[in-house]
Amino acid sequence: MNFSFIPVALAAQTGAENAQTAGTVSSIFLLLGFVIIFYFMLWRPQSKRAKEHQDLISQLKKDDEVVTNGGVLGKITKVTDQFVTLEIAERIEIIVQKQAIASLVPKGTIKSV
Repeated sequence: MNFSFIPVALAAQTGAENAQTAGTVSSIFLLLGFVIIFYFMLWRPQSKRAKEHQDLISQLKKDDEVVTNGGVLGKITKVTDQFVTLEIAERIEIIVQKQAIASLVPKGTIKSV
């Protein structure tokens, strides 16, 4: 009797297990790489912008000149918890949510426009 096929079969099985393990490890590294790229290119910058915007909203005060998300330029005349009153022209005021403020502009911008 010849039992030479048993070591050959065991060697083939061990090789397949090693290839499968290497494939699993490389898949884990690839997935980890995507997570790291996603974090540094999307999540981190977005959370930084959200924090900066929240800081801007919390520091709004009377006489600041701002631009809203809709592009309206105005001067803050009143600040409450949720809303600000903007003077967009002489004696013309609108009330907007604080979250609608896009940016703070330097004082004197309204007069220069």
